[in-house]
Amino acid sequence: MNPIEIGVIGGSGVYSVSGVETVATLKVNTPFGPPSSEVLHARVGGRDVAFIARHGQGHRFNPTNVPYRANIYALKELGVKVVFSVSAVGSLKEELAPRDFVLPDQLIDRTRLRGGTFFDDLAAHVGFAEPFCGRVRAQVARCAEGLPLRVHQGGTYVCMEGPLFSTKAESQLYRSWGASVIGMTALPEAKLAREAEMCYATVAMVTDYDVWREEHVSVEAVLSTLKANAENANALLLRLIEAAEPTDDCPCRHALANAVMTHPDLVTDDVRMRLRPLIGRYFPIAGEESL
Repeated sequence: MNPIEIGVIGGSGVYSVSGVETVATLKVNTPFGPPSSEVLHARVGGRDVAFIARHGQGHRFNPTNVPYRANIYALKELGVKVVFSVSAVGSLKEELAPRDFVLPDQLIDRTRLRGGTFFDDLAAHVGFAEPFCGRVRAQVARCAEGLPLRVHQGGTYVCMEGPLFSTKAESQLYRSWGASVIGMTALPEAKLAREAEMCYATVAMVTDYDVWREEHVSVEAVLSTLKANAENANALLLRLIEAAEPTDDCPCRHALANAVMTHPDLVTDDVRMRLRPLIGRYFPIAGEESL
């Protein structure tokens, strides 16, 4: 099968993409277990895309238990170079209203129970100062023009552990930091995408004002807004898939270069084989050329 260079990870409310041609449903096995869902191989305007429902069909994975490593590994193995992530978030700023979309450019990690790296058997220190691909973020902004939604460029996404929502004290603390939105799924997903040398950006869909306002966030309120957000997200994703420009000429695509500290002699063939889609071009298996 030819590589599928465009990937989409759908979050709460976005379990599929309508208006696409289904090519195949793929079962992908990874060293980190199965991904959240079977991978939908779809086609839009002649462009191939691999879609994963982050929480699985029927929303069976809570944010902590999402198999993030399996999801990113599966996309990498299929040849994905660009990942568009869709995520539901709460707003930490008055001007970011429910049904608005935010394209964050920074992250604060408040998770504590998740496997955050592919490289448990290596010492690899990948740069993460700019956690989202600026080129892809700009492309998302361009594709959103003309759609019936407000899009905000930039901002800091606080990723909490969940699955409970924030306390008021936590929400006020994050506001005092100047953070823009709060969600539960951008990490370790963004870190893993960088380790996998993918260009990655998050489309954060605002569902509520978290709990810093007087009104309390509720599942009922979130669900009603999710429906409207999902329709806008679907329209945006169709544009993104058609306009995507996968390239090797981006720092994201070379994030592992010079990042592995472990001496090559200590990287076993077992590790090289298990992580082959990720490190194959730097640590080829004996007798093979680098990927």
